Amino acid sequence: MDLRGRRCLVAGGSETAARKAELFLRAGARVTVVADELHEAFGHLSGRERLTRVAGPFEPGMLDGVDAVIAAEAERAKNESVARAAQARHVPVNVVDTSELCSFILPSIIDRSPLVVAVSSGGEAPVLARLLRARLETLIPAAYGRLGALAAKFKSAVREKILPGERRAFWEKVFQSPIAEMVYAGRDAEAERRLEQMLEEDAGHKITQGEVYLVGAGPGNPDLLTFRALRLMQQADVVVHDRLVSQPILDMCRREAERIYVGKERDDHALPQEQINLLLARLAKEGKRVLRLKGGDPFIFGRGGEEIETLVQHGIPFQVVPGITAASGVASYAGIPLTHRDYAQSVAFVTGHLKENTVNLNWGGIARADQTLVIYMGLKGLPMLCAELIRHNLPPDTPAAIVQQGTLPTQKVVTGTLATLPQRAEAAGLHAPTLIIVGHVVTLRDKLKWFEGAQEQAA
Repeated sequence: MDLRGRRCLVAGGSETAARKAELFLRAGARVTVVADELHEAFGHLSGRERLTRVAGPFEPGMLDGVDAVIAAEAERAKNESVARAAQARHVPVNVVDTSELCSFILPSIIDRSPLVVAVSSGGEAPVLARLLRARLETLIPAAYGRLGALAAKFKSAVREKILPGERRAFWEKVFQSPIAEMVYAGRDAEAERRLEQMLEEDAGHKITQGEVYLVGAGPGNPDLLTFRALRLMQQADVVVHDRLVSQPILDMCRREAERIYVGKERDDHALPQEQINLLLARLAKEGKRVLRLKGGDPFIFGRGGEEIETLVQHGIPFQVVPGITAASGVASYAGIPLTHRDYAQSVAFVTGHLKENTVNLNWGGIARADQTLVIYMGLKGLPMLCAELIRHNLPPDTPAAIVQQGTLPTQKVVTGTLATLPQRAEAAGLHAPTLIIVGHVVTLRDKLKWFEGAQEQAA
């Protein structure tokens, strides 16, 4: 809200009321405080020459001509009275610690003017919001304000000289250049000269170059993204994503970016792989920065190699950002180490995807007692996979596990043996995505299942 020169009212004279009055004053408002007594904190407010006190109880007529009101009385009944009067006059009202009476809320603020960051819990957990704000305070240098002021100074010049569709790319280029470090170091004049030079160099030119970012989104948990993945997710113009990318991860992409779903499910491909390859090349040729977001790691059963082969053929620049593959992430969250000195000295990754109801694998190479076997996309073919491993000399009592939605709060783990796992998985009603782990390392799960324990404690 732009409250410069506007009239605002605070009901209450406590220290909390003083803090709320300070927010109004910092926004440039003229503030009326209605209270029998004022806490000494009111005497230390900056801008208090714009503050007027009205001694006595609140009256609804005091809201005539007021643009916003905060109720900070000690008694709930008094706050309710203020809220009703404000709502009847369609005046925005905030009631301290009573979100159901509020028509607007006051977030915790990190002030790096002209840059302001607000953290809000919608009034439900203000202490948590303040804790998060305190953490962000340590991550956002005070010099960000000077960087914002520098951008404001050049805003008009950039509009005049940089093409409309290129301005966002220009500012990204500025903020990721040494100019930002110059400002952080207090070399503002040097930063200004460099920005003027960059503006002249880029005036009237196309800045954005088409490029493809092939990014591994990991097994689903947003906390497992790499820093580089997150940075590219925030600057892409188009997001091309598959079925295994979780919604919380998609929500971390740049909000304005176009989203194109190209997911594949069994017998249902939104777009054939060859068309996906050509789509990436076409979008990049249009000058767009294309984020190809893939579950797990792009180069482990992700067909990333095929996609960048097409990009190479068309001369499209690209970057590849590895992700935590499902085998590593899911096994870790299930409490199953993939290798262990006493149980497994090697690990093999294979795909259990059925083609014409068969799985063509090197059974002799993977059916080994001293090795952990990880099977991707094997839920439908689980009975056949277990039967073939037994037929190729793995004992029926070989430990095995299947994990559904690994690393997510909805993770579900079913354990058994090659002989019993298919029936147990069916009884559990599992659905994709799942990962199968075969080998004696599965017996360690009962000791090492840390993730379920952490969730139980949180609950």
